[in-house]
Amino acid sequence: MPELPEVETMRRGVAPAVGATIERFEKVRCPRKPIEISPPPPAFRRRVEGCRVTAAERAGKRVVLRLDSGDAIVFEPRMTGLLLLSDPPDPLYSRVRFTLSGRGRASQLVYWDRRGLGNVRLVTPAEFSDRYGPAALGPDALTMTSDEYRTRLGASRRAIKVALLDQEAVAGIGNLYAAEILHVAGIHPERECFRLTRAQWTALADAATAVLAEAIRYEGSTLSDGTYRNALNKAGGYQNEHRVYDKAGEPCPRCGRVIERIVQAQRSTFFCRGCQKRSGR
Repeated sequence: MPELPEVETMRRGVAPAVGATIERFEKVRCPRKPIEISPPPPAFRRRVEGCRVTAAERAGKRVVLRLDSGDAIVFEPRMTGLLLLSDPPDPLYSRVRFTLSGRGRASQLVYWDRRGLGNVRLVTPAEFSDRYGPAALGPDALTMTSDEYRTRLGASRRAIKVALLDQEAVAGIGNLYAAEILHVAGIHPERECFRLTRAQWTALADAATAVLAEAIRYEGSTLSDGTYRNALNKAGGYQNEHRVYDKAGEPCPRCGRVIERIVQAQRSTFFCRGCQKRSGR
């Protein structure tokens, strides 16, 4: 589930690790599905132990720790992954642990993943460019302009909601925030990209920036399963501000009409037919 706001919250949360030296890398034994760790733990350990963390960054929906060796550790949380400085919500699902020392303000960093769908990769600069550079990921959704949205998506015949999930076109938006952004912009999720007007692209870009920034201020959304937590094992707060996501049958906060649920690309979409007209301009 973690999307741009949750991953940005993770990135900010692990910033105290910057300046620290990795004393020990440990793959924690977990009885559930093993996560992908690349390269295998022995090689991973040899390359990171003794290295200093120089920066904490984000690439779309991934947290990136830069090392003074030039390599980067990339954490991709997928559905249930978390990066924690504190003890995890349930030690059973801890996957890897970094013991830290030196000038940083953190003594450990734990990657936790209940469902085991995420991954942890150590990559060289060339590998990072190939996998997470501009050719692989679109511009970051937090800073994209209306012209960039229109240039990258304007000729597509896909529904706008589906197109927003394409990480090669727009980096960071997932199912939850696509629904929230389109509601704020007043755009029907099934409207084809090539039919959007210039004014609608502007509304979309403005809504994306506003919704994502607001969600970051609330430190992301912790849904009913309670899985997502920040780096100190605290719940986010943006779930209390959702306008349409997972609110089928409830009244729209803007117009009062009942919020509906449809399925697009095998994902649930929530919207208000009153505020988001299919043929509206």
